[in-house]
Amino acid sequence: MRDGMEMDDKMEESTASNDDVELAIVTMRFAASDAAGLHAVLSKYIVLTRMVEGCRNVDLCASVTQPGRMLIVQKWHDAAAQQAHFDSALMVEMAESCDGLLAAPPDIDLWDALSAHDLN
Repeated sequence: MRDGMEMDDKMEESTASNDDVELAIVTMRFAASDAAGLHAVLSKYIVLTRMVEGCRNVDLCASVTQPGRMLIVQKWHDAAAQQAHFDSALMVEMAESCDGLLAAPPDIDLWDALSAHDLN
């Protein structure tokens, strides 16, 4: 019987730690003047960002209805991890690499995760 109680305790601890997770969601929408060039820059950025501590996920999407429009969606463990990334050399490198590739400044937004979670 004790083993079952220990398992229940572990499940409660796991659930409690999941409830304590604070997520920060960021979207960055880009309008490309050079779609192939922008795609290359953002693809590199995505791969490297996925390795950053606190990054839960980051995806790159291309609009089906607006050619040249690309969207990055990032999910961070918390606002501190997101802010540290935005202040990082990786973010600066990506921004500088976009020089001459954009038709307009990117649209960047920070979202509260009202109903976001990881499936795994």
